[in-house]
Amino acid sequence: MPAPIAIVPFRPELAPAFGELNRAWIERLFRMEEVDRKVLDHPEEAIIVPGGEIFYAMDGTEAVGTVAAIRVTPTSYELAKMAVSPEYRGRGLGEKLGRAVVDFARVAGAELLFLETNSSLANAIRLYQRLGFVHAAPPHASEYLRADVYMELRLRTGANIALE
Repeated sequence: MPAPIAIVPFRPELAPAFGELNRAWIERLFRMEEVDRKVLDHPEEAIIVPGGEIFYAMDGTEAVGTVAAIRVTPTSYELAKMAVSPEYRGRGLGEKLGRAVVDFARVAGAELLFLETNSSLANAIRLYQRLGFVHAAPPHASEYLRADVYMELRLRTGANIALE
């Protein structure tokens, strides 16, 4: 019987897997943008150092999924760059990775967790809804050309957050 998939936080030796897993789906469905390259080429500097986190779904020593919690302000984080290897889809790994980001953001004191995606990614949108995200009006134009959906999860009731 295979060992269960473990969800683990960032380690420098896993940084290349973050880029590889995300490049695979972005290049298959869309095209790489400069904002993608910034976080995929330098995830520690772009995500970890400013106070975010990257989580990995590990099958033994192989990273088969990943997601980032990007700190935007002291009270808001973006759930970004979720990817699961095609042969591991349908096993609930996206939900486990998403819950790791929600839990991380709560512990970090976030009041708002948001994401941007594309309307063609129906399975991803359903996953985000299961995690508690709701469609909302974006507070500003997206950095991503492909992003046409904005969703958010309020982590504290009554929170009135302004993204800068």
